[in-house]
Amino acid sequence: MTTAYLVNQYPSVSHTFIRREIEALERGGVSVRRFTIRRSRTPLIDPADIREAAATTCLLNGALTLCVSVIRSALLHPLRFISALALAAKLSRAGGAGLLRHLIYLAEAALLARLCNRDGISHVHAHFGTNPAAVALLCSHLGGIQYSFTAHGPEEFDQPLGLALRRKIQGARFVIAISEFGRSQLLRWCRPDDWHKIHIVRCGVDASLLNAPAAPLPVYPSLVCVGRLCEQKGHAILLEALASLHHRFPDVRLTLVGDGPLRTILEGRVRELGLEGCVLLAGSCGGEQVRHHIQASRVMVLSSFAEGLPVVLMEAFALGRPVISACVAGIPELVEAGKNGWLVPAGSVEKLAEAMAEALICGDEQLRRMADHGRAAVEARHDAMIEAKKIATLFRAGVGASVTEKEDAHGYDDEANDLEPAMCPSLAVESSNVATL
Repeated sequence: MTTAYLVNQYPSVSHTFIRREIEALERGGVSVRRFTIRRSRTPLIDPADIREAAATTCLLNGALTLCVSVIRSALLHPLRFISALALAAKLSRAGGAGLLRHLIYLAEAALLARLCNRDGISHVHAHFGTNPAAVALLCSHLGGIQYSFTAHGPEEFDQPLGLALRRKIQGARFVIAISEFGRSQLLRWCRPDDWHKIHIVRCGVDASLLNAPAAPLPVYPSLVCVGRLCEQKGHAILLEALASLHHRFPDVRLTLVGDGPLRTILEGRVRELGLEGCVLLAGSCGGEQVRHHIQASRVMVLSSFAEGLPVVLMEAFALGRPVISACVAGIPELVEAGKNGWLVPAGSVEKLAEAMAEALICGDEQLRRMADHGRAAVEARHDAMIEAKKIATLFRAGVGASVTEKEDAHGYDDEANDLEPAMCPSLAVESSNVATL
């Protein structure tokens, strides 16, 4: 069987877990055709990502191709096209993206449907419930192609109405959540009739990483944080916590791995706090470099305000390092306080500093014992091959109703029913509370 995978930017430094998932599926006998909405904005460093880019078709690769696909779709299947056009307009009214952007999604969907029908692909799986899921939904209207998607969070859960999350779940063959927390949020924003579609498939770590021997702990006090330099990662809180500890641990070193829009601001904050000598902003790194930075530290730290379930925590455990993390989203499903790491309230400089101080005074034996517990948790629940088999089973089983059956059951033209919250007593939430998700 051949399945199309659709991602907003693929490959990219932050989407290596998708590459591992695809590789595991292909080792299990599932053929995967890669599609990306746009190419990565940052240069690819990892050789595996560079090879993957050559095998990936970009939908935003010329206005002429998109226009031809739209015209062809409108001429060959006018009723389908009118239905999809009306849906794109409804989706644009649900959120703040605007009609123009959704017309672009429609054009991308027309191209995707044409390529899938040409190659005999009957199922599209999108990663992220944002624009890839919107394109997959429109593609199903234009080409009669089934779709599914993986919701990672936090974006989907921050603005479920604006992203028309319930409509996307309603039309999907099945939906994957990467954690129990993620599943709970999807259940919250969909019809109870669609609950059976939502399955947990956890992000996986490659077996080669799990089988690699743990590197010795460095003797100097060192911490590492891996993540995009953006608002949700809370790096400024981490720097403040470090500054509060600097007098107790003058030799401490913190490496920030990753890049992003807040880099200049964080560089300025490092200077303001007098941390120039102990903070390294390493920038974007390939997979091997990321592993090197993790192994060069004693503990991994994440100070995020919002997350899904970061793969980097799994990688730290696999590499023999315990973690300090904010207690948000699905993280407590992996990180157990006192057993394999520390959990702290998100946004608390004081509690984060306390946990960092405890980690820095821990002896090697205690840190190794905590890391061993973490590795055991990853081996039990985050093996890439085992998780890929779950996805392959969903592809082959065809969980849920077909697109035609869903049209008959719920009526895609019912705008009020499609774009408002599910009115089940246990799920109904006022729109004004969306920001509190």
